Amino acid sequence: MPIKRNELRGPDVEIKHTTTYYKDACLLWLAHLTGMRALEEEVGVRLLARTTRSVALTEAGQQLLNRLAPALTEIGETLEEISGRRNKAAGRIRLLIPRLAATTVLAPKLGQINRDYPEIVLDVTTDGSRRDIVADRFDAGIHFGEYIEKDMIAVRVSHDLRPTIVGSPGYLQANPRPKEPRDLLQHQCVNFRPGSAGSYRWEFEKGKKSMSVAVNGPLIVDDVGLVIRAALDSVGLAYLSEHDIAPHLAAKRLVPVLQDWCQPYPGFFIYYPSRRQRTAALAALVNVLRH
Repeated sequence: MPIKRNELRGPDVEIKHTTTYYKDACLLWLAHLTGMRALEEEVGVRLLARTTRSVALTEAGQQLLNRLAPALTEIGETLEEISGRRNKAAGRIRLLIPRLAATTVLAPKLGQINRDYPEIVLDVTTDGSRRDIVADRFDAGIHFGEYIEKDMIAVRVSHDLRPTIVGSPGYLQANPRPKEPRDLLQHQCVNFRPGSAGSYRWEFEKGKKSMSVAVNGPLIVDDVGLVIRAALDSVGLAYLSEHDIAPHLAAKRLVPVLQDWCQPYPGFFIYYPSRRQRTAALAALVNVLRH
């Protein structure tokens, strides 16, 4: 039997709340929360007087109820507030997202999210490593589709991405162009470290062949902007998304190589543990970001 919030107000519960309904509700709730017989054995005092036809509070039980009434009120209000999150797009959403997705997927939609859902608070952590969002208490994450566990609900939030290996005209003038991925071992390359797992191995695919190469070079960074800057300054070859360097490609400030080895791969997806526990706020965010 549910207890209504307005039936649990005030410390003087023994005066204001003497209806059978209220007492029955409290008895049932107390019994459910505490395991009444186990509690009676623990304190060594009978809290309920039981017969085959009825259950009533003893004097000790009434004293316990009077003391617990404010706490029961707070519990009821908190449960009501939490339950309301399922139906109202409001509250905090903790989101784990790589920096690349933050700039290309989330940033363009921040204004719309704020206008359409002003009561949503986005708490964003930018980290490209493959962290456990459940263990780290995030509500959702955004990452490449290939990195998302199979038991997660995933919704696409970007188109497929295409990688490209690029170098500046000056670098390629001073060094022979690679003809296959293994040639990269003879080149200076800019390493990108997306998180704590180490530098990213450059991945290639051509027909039925696929391989990854652990490149070397004078620079390891965790920021895509620095990778682009280093490539423009002839520090070495870089592995980047075409989307991120489209203006530089068009202006020929960066020149692609190994294009026949660079195939599209699944883009970004927003993911979360379960559709059943999805709040209205998270559902709204998913709908705004959906591609």
